Amino acid sequence: MQSSAETSRLEQANAQLAARNQKLAELLRASREQLAQLSAQVEQLATPPSTYGTLLEWSPVTNTAEVFTAQRHMRLTVAPGVATELMHPGVQVRIGENLHIVEVTGYSHTGHLATLLELIDDKRGVIADHNGEEYVVKLAASVTTAQTRQPRAGDTVLVDTKAGYIFEVIPKTEIQRLALEEVPTVSYADIGGLHTQIEQIQDAVELPFLHPDLYRTYDLHPPKGVLLYGPPGCGKTLIAKAVAHSLAQRIGLESRSYFINVKGPELLNKYVGETERRIRMIFERARELAEDGRPVIIFFDEMESIFRTRGSGVSSDMETTVVPQLLTEIDGVERLSNVIVIGATNREELIDPAILRPGRLDIKIRIERPTKYQAVDIFAKHLRDSLPTAAPAAQLIAGVVDYMYADRPYVELTLLDGSLEILHYRDFISGAMIANIVDRAKKFAIKAHLEGDASGITERRLQQAVDAEYRESEDMPNTTNPEEWSRIIGRHGLNVRHVRVIGTSTP
Repeated sequence: MQSSAETSRLEQANAQLAARNQKLAELLRASREQLAQLSAQVEQLATPPSTYGTLLEWSPVTNTAEVFTAQRHMRLTVAPGVATELMHPGVQVRIGENLHIVEVTGYSHTGHLATLLELIDDKRGVIADHNGEEYVVKLAASVTTAQTRQPRAGDTVLVDTKAGYIFEVIPKTEIQRLALEEVPTVSYADIGGLHTQIEQIQDAVELPFLHPDLYRTYDLHPPKGVLLYGPPGCGKTLIAKAVAHSLAQRIGLESRSYFINVKGPELLNKYVGETERRIRMIFERARELAEDGRPVIIFFDEMESIFRTRGSGVSSDMETTVVPQLLTEIDGVERLSNVIVIGATNREELIDPAILRPGRLDIKIRIERPTKYQAVDIFAKHLRDSLPTAAPAAQLIAGVVDYMYADRPYVELTLLDGSLEILHYRDFISGAMIANIVDRAKKFAIKAHLEGDASGITERRLQQAVDAEYRESEDMPNTTNPEEWSRIIGRHGLNVRHVRVIGTSTP
């Protein structure tokens, strides 16, 4: 019995010692792992710093590479184990303590932006930074292989001017900053009161695209450009957009027609030659878009702001070089195929005559102020029966048009011969004014609705909108130059000596 009890006690003690040994073994293993981690950290902290550079060229024969690093051009040895298949010109590499290339880290994604002026060949190009400084740089493999298209003039590119490489084309071109490429949604049906002008521009612009075979049969070349001129707010810009939309619809290339709306003032640049270069880039972009037969419209709004008559002395005479650049693009060596230039202005007398001669802006279309009949058509585009109205829209339109075109003296012109001519408010009506009148009436109706009157747009509210629009116009006229009044109303030749604002906006 004593022997059995002793045996049991020894077995129990042995089990306890085994459990303690297991715990000690686990603690020892954890200590070893922690010691290994600490050793790795100490080793990592003791690792010498690395530098980075841009690979310029790699020679597999000598296993050496030309690298630009720390503002220096160096030749370094490539360490064993480096993925040499990734060593393409322009890639970033890591340089170890002994000035060996130890790793390829990919291409740079940050840096300076510049504008690509032109490609010299498939490996080099000319760029300009924001100060106008020009550099010849190479195209990294990330540009020539990874990009979806070849870089082109006007692109914004990511560069390292010290290393001399372009790494990436940034999807933000200078052309996009200067011009809006869009597919317009405005159609001819959205334009009221300009049926004659729409027919003229359809004959001038659309027929060559719809019937090119007939034009070739008659050996007739399509017009290169159209000038829309007339008082402000009468639909010149709308017509230009509708042309692009109609072309896309009629030739079956929906959403494939381009309308490049050039923001004129942004073309101007203080550096000599920059404005001309930007005009050249816009036309290069248009030719590129038109290569596969897509119609492209280049629209210059407020055309007189850029292309004034040369030698007039009105501005800084920058037009002496800007105008010839436009003329060169329109009828130069490179043919403008499928590209139509449309200009819009309300100061056509300021545009250089060379631009307006036949063979350049061939077609001149005057956009007049709306007549009473045309005003009805314009109102119908903005005031529909679907709106909350107190009466049928046609009835409201007839009433407000009669109200607008009533005899209400506005300005008295004294001519050089002493005679007087009275201008009425109706002489200054435009399509933009009619649209604004309808918007005012809608606001009056909304305010009345909030106060408990849900009658909607009424004839009285339309008349109030007309009166408000006319009252604002009374404060706006510029009487310092009497000659301007004959131009404002589109009646050239009036020799005005004095101008006096008379009457009130209410009949």
